[in-house]
Amino acid sequence: MRAIDRHAWTNRWRDWHPAEKLLPAFGLLLMALLLPPLTTAPLIVVVAGSALVWGAGVPARALLVFVAPPAAFLLLGAPFLALSLDLSAGPTLRFSPGGVALALSSTLRALAALSCLALVALTTPVADWASLLRRAGVPAGIIELLLLMYRLVFSFAERALTGQRAQAARLGYSRFGRGLRSFGLLAGNLFQRGLTKARALEIGLTARGYRGELPVLRAARPLCRSRLATAMLGVGLTGLAGGWLGRALS
Repeated sequence: MRAIDRHAWTNRWRDWHPAEKLLPAFGLLLMALLLPPLTTAPLIVVVAGSALVWGAGVPARALLVFVAPPAAFLLLGAPFLALSLDLSAGPTLRFSPGGVALALSSTLRALAALSCLALVALTTPVADWASLLRRAGVPAGIIELLLLMYRLVFSFAERALTGQRAQAARLGYSRFGRGLRSFGLLAGNLFQRGLTKARALEIGLTARGYRGELPVLRAARPLCRSRLATAMLGVGLTGLAGGWLGRALS
């Protein structure tokens, strides 16, 4: 998660308006859901990956690390979608043509959607979402809570890693039973520290006159219509190419 945040803050598109990245990603996502997946989904994966690596300057290794765990989960679960249960002559599991088509289309759509998520997560910091969420009418309290929780994740992750290393140095994970006990102690300690930290934050915000929103200075990022138009043109061409290939192969 720390690597994702680092690339989101340091990529070439960092100073772009958030809408210039979110709208093309949302357009690609809509095409992944609405157009035939056999031809459109691979194009979306290629376009999103190329935009990240050669456009935004995100290292290919970082992209692979981001997509590898969910992609492995999707690929391992795909065969189970192709199985069907036949109860006519007793419980029997078998592969069905309809199940294979469903597994293939579902997996391709999910991989395309994952590439759209990577396009947003690796180029747009969470802090940049606040202005868009406010314009969308999301209550300020919810936005502030999301930002606060996101910032606290890194603090607690550092504490958890430090505690786990200290326990490992004392052979706290040398056996399964001892490791389970050490994990329980670590989780309990983090929970207690979380409550203490939350209480301290509440007292601090109240002392500073908190009324549901923390005003902060944000750099002005004007919307570049030419960049947005170029990106949406690329999205449209991707959809046209996927639809043409689908008709050509059908």
